[in-house]
Amino acid sequence: MKLFKRVMAMTMASIMVFSMAACGGSDSASTSGTNEAAPAEKEEEAAPAETEQEAAPEQAEEEAAPAENEAAPEAGGEAAAGGSGNIGVCIYKFDDAFMTTYRNALQEILEGKGYTVTFMDGKNDQAEQNNQINNFITQGVDALIINPVMTSAADQIIATVKDAGIPTVLINREPTAEQMSAYDKLVYVGCDARQSGTMQGELILDTPNKGDINGDGKVSYIMIQGDPENVDAQYRTEFSVKALTDAGMEVEELDLQRGDWDRNKGQEIAQNDLAKFGDDIEVVFCNNDDMAIGALQAIQAAGRTVNEDIYLVGVDALDAALNEVASGNMTGTVLNDANGQAAGAVDAMEALLGGKTYAAGEQSIYVDYVKVTPDNVADFQ
Repeated sequence: MKLFKRVMAMTMASIMVFSMAACGGSDSASTSGTNEAAPAEKEEEAAPAETEQEAAPEQAEEEAAPAENEAAPEAGGEAAAGGSGNIGVCIYKFDDAFMTTYRNALQEILEGKGYTVTFMDGKNDQAEQNNQINNFITQGVDALIINPVMTSAADQIIATVKDAGIPTVLINREPTAEQMSAYDKLVYVGCDARQSGTMQGELILDTPNKGDINGDGKVSYIMIQGDPENVDAQYRTEFSVKALTDAGMEVEELDLQRGDWDRNKGQEIAQNDLAKFGDDIEVVFCNNDDMAIGALQAIQAAGRTVNEDIYLVGVDALDAALNEVASGNMTGTVLNDANGQAAGAVDAMEALLGGKTYAAGEQSIYVDYVKVTPDNVADFQ
């Protein structure tokens, strides 16, 4: 009879433990408390007490401490850091060289942490990307990482994710602080494009003649811009030249054309400008490395020599550009740290999954650019 009572007591205690686990799992799959509670309870169930008398007190302790499990989501996102959750990632277009590097870094970090991650190619079409975002929300993803096709679409994107209550990290293309402030589960991770533009100008100022190759007292340049609607393109264009004028240099803009971040367009623009302006061109500013490599092809075809009768700078520090800097075929570039930004984006995402919210004015997280010259290029190869 005593044996029967002991068996019944243990059976009832086990039922209570399983009941607690079931209740905990009903809250949310993206919170740390629920994801960690069930494995911990299973471990204790798999390791029976040495005596029947010790089993009941241990179970009673678990029943008496639900507050610890409930507090876990506020403690910093252990479940998120453990890689539980489905993550949707929207990239503005897959065939962009820099965003390919960024995308690969994101995939390695997210999958390395154990997340289920799906990447979508926006194909440089904002309507297409909007559909992708809506589909991710319908599928019930736990968080979104979005590289907008157009910064002008920020209001619509933010409104969509806010209505769905999805923690979201925007990358690479920064909305305004006012736009960001509409949603406290929203963060931007990227670089300050003004810094990259300034560094491009400094690369020219660091040359022996500060960009004035022909000695006529002014720096004559062409500017191959990315997408003029993009804030990065705007700031790189403005601040590269501002660095020269702030240093007291007179400048002359021979041409400014839109290259859409594309190597072939960079080559075409530079080719036409070299034919039109010839030796008057002393500096070629490019908003990114892909366009700079295209411009290099045109420069070489025109019989010009970089760092002798013309200067050429880009941004991103793509492998191809690093090779050209090392070979003396580019004056320099500016490292746009894709790996650092990817790591920062995942950290911010996990903070959001852990319950963190961001106040207005504190929603942008920046990773520094770095100037790359022939002197330090080996450090980045």
